[in-house]
Amino acid sequence: MNDAATLSPAAPRPAHVPEGALYDFDMFRDPAYLADPHKRILDLIRVAPPVFWTPRNGGHWMFLSHNANFKASRDTESFTSQFVTREQLDAIRAKMPPGTPHIPMASPINLDPPEHGQYRTPLQQAFSPKAMLALKDDIRTLANQLIDSVITRGRCDFMVDIAEPLPVRVFLKMLGLPLERQEEYRALVREHLSDPEPDPRKVMMKLLRITAMMRDTILERRERPQNDLISLLWKSQINGRPTTLEDMENYGVVLFIAGLDTVMNGMGFGIRHLAQDQALQSQLRANPKTIPEASEELLRRYTFTVPPRKVAKDIVFEGLQMKAGERVMLFLPAADLDPTEFAGSDRFDLTREKKAHIAFNLGPHRCLGSHLARVELQTLYEVMLARLPPFRLDPDRPPNFHGGHVIGVDTLWIVWDV
Repeated sequence: MNDAATLSPAAPRPAHVPEGALYDFDMFRDPAYLADPHKRILDLIRVAPPVFWTPRNGGHWMFLSHNANFKASRDTESFTSQFVTREQLDAIRAKMPPGTPHIPMASPINLDPPEHGQYRTPLQQAFSPKAMLALKDDIRTLANQLIDSVITRGRCDFMVDIAEPLPVRVFLKMLGLPLERQEEYRALVREHLSDPEPDPRKVMMKLLRITAMMRDTILERRERPQNDLISLLWKSQINGRPTTLEDMENYGVVLFIAGLDTVMNGMGFGIRHLAQDQALQSQLRANPKTIPEASEELLRRYTFTVPPRKVAKDIVFEGLQMKAGERVMLFLPAADLDPTEFAGSDRFDLTREKKAHIAFNLGPHRCLGSHLARVELQTLYEVMLARLPPFRLDPDRPPNFHGGHVIGVDTLWIVWDV
């Protein structure tokens, strides 16, 4: 089977898209991308336009350059995060059978300012740097327990044994959801994030499944609050009014999806790099105080999120006509490898002076969980380097990757001497 046979069907090029802005790239199925995502991204930066339209997955825009991503992330009037308007949502609800539960919206991610800020404010305190640092001892304890379970083996699939259970257990505990349903939760998140052409009705059905899984816990915390995020949100106010059950379900879907997937992919790319760079491992073991700096450079070098947007109105952006309703992918992994922004962008450079990456996006939608992600990444690297002997990639089991809105490592076998 040739490579073209694995790609999604090609949509026709719209008349307003010039041929010079067309580049064929499938962010879900491109074979070279799935073989080594960031290697393929470096290739795209060399050969593709900094802003291009791809015919794959229904046709959409891809923003590669740092400049385009920087501007679009801050311009919520031109690039909206609200993919389903309230009018569309009402129309979908009208077609649902009588008695269908409330259909949630992923708030505040799928809202624009000023409404976005009203829903984001109650979360700010819960995800503050101080609050996340208070979790560090628990995160370190869990990291040590996970390493205890593999250290005598001399090998492990890092993604399965450490990278997935660490942040997922931390977040489930923080949110207040039962740990025993971890596998069930993760399967639903993977299904949600793997859809290349989201159909609004299908998205709504997936969100209903998420809220159905969380509803008992949400209602229980309203009656019997505990020391968790769901209980805290019940006590919050949104723009001066008490939080409702619909608000809690809206919060629940976005926290569920973001909290149970994202950071493990950063862990996978970071440990993969360390496994291939024995000199860096030695340097960090000798001077652990530089691990936070190394973590930031790994985030830049291996940025892994691709937030979607929708063109809100007919505009000209970076010299190109874009029409209202067209989809846009903020290709942050390419932005952080843009050589016009980062000299020697393909190199990991611990002494790099300019480390201001946008791995967590920027503007009003900057990742709310960035402080938690940083604590988890730094703590993981500290514990791995302190507990394990020098580790390397298993030559008999090469890594596997996935594309999509969050690119990452599916399997990462590492070995060490015992």
